[in-house]
Amino acid sequence: MLAYALKILVEDKLKYIGLVLALSFASFIISQQGSIFVGIMKRTCSFIIDTAQPDIWVMNPTVQYVDDLKGMKQTALYRVRSIDGIGWAVPMYKGTIQARLRNGKFQTCIMIGIDDATLIGGPPRMKEGSLENLRFPDAILVNELGAMKKMASSGLTPDAPLIPLHVGDTCELNDRRAYVAGICETARTFQSQPVIYTTYSNATTISPQVRDVLTFILVKAAPGVDPGVLAKEIRAKTGYAAYTSWDFQKLTMMYYVYNTGIVVNFGVAILLGFIIGVAIAGQTFFNFITDNLPYFGTLKAMGATNFLLVKMVVLQAFFVGCIGFGVGIGCTALFGYGAQRTELSFSLPFWLYGLSGCSILLICFISALFSVIKVMRVDPAIVFKG
Repeated sequence: MLAYALKILVEDKLKYIGLVLALSFASFIISQQGSIFVGIMKRTCSFIIDTAQPDIWVMNPTVQYVDDLKGMKQTALYRVRSIDGIGWAVPMYKGTIQARLRNGKFQTCIMIGIDDATLIGGPPRMKEGSLENLRFPDAILVNELGAMKKMASSGLTPDAPLIPLHVGDTCELNDRRAYVAGICETARTFQSQPVIYTTYSNATTISPQVRDVLTFILVKAAPGVDPGVLAKEIRAKTGYAAYTSWDFQKLTMMYYVYNTGIVVNFGVAILLGFIIGVAIAGQTFFNFITDNLPYFGTLKAMGATNFLLVKMVVLQAFFVGCIGFGVGIGCTALFGYGAQRTELSFSLPFWLYGLSGCSILLICFISALFSVIKVMRVDPAIVFKG
């Protein structure tokens, strides 16, 4: 009987294709918009993800997210180092600066100053040069996006190709000479600005003069020490904010969730995809069941129970739902593959597959609900009506 239910479904090619297309479109919209939303959220805390060495980030207690840059006194570093359970604690500077390019134009960049002695907090991957090159005088590392596009110089004519930065080139940062000692690879930031790495001492020299230049203290817990417990102890003894890396990521993402319209914008798009899927798939499936009521009436006249008929309808809905989900998620994966080297943020984690699949199952359930009621109420005598 269940195989017969699938045969009835596939034989009605027009409605079968319509159901698959409707569910594929809904699956694509839900997963594609969800992936872009997740990609944007990951960009807001990409700097924290790239800086993977520390367990704990210590900062000014008024900081609301990773780009809310507020300095601390230099003595904060020694206060943190004095706490038991800390493996190491190093300073970090983070700020924005104007870089003057070879063609005279200016570009706003994010400048990161990492510990001179250990170089902890450096970029996750190097494309050209090495991290140790930062020990050269006036040395900086530029991320690939900045070197190839944002900090590249234009040619002599308007249609001339861009000339990217290479190792050995120079530029000016706040009217100070900077030597490009390497090209690094970093995740794209929320603003997609170029990222420049240098030593902490060099960064504090180049940056605009302010009283407190210490932005973050990166802390590694000693072996056997719980980072969460250590963070609470740092807060209690110093008065500064201390977050584990994951807690700092959550703090940053929640700031953008509560203070921007990102969630509303993507939520509306995802909801519209869900509603369109319910409307089109529900109507098409209901029409399919209505057109095939004589078959269900015949089965009922032959002794089929309502429970069996319900299983047949649910199987039909589940069958087209699986195909629609597969097509939609496949199109989303292709879309993400095509967007890899573009400015578009895109991330399709495994849990989003499950969320999209559950949404399609819910659409199928709602679509099948009214059809099930109609099948259960069908009169076997419909077979003998003219």
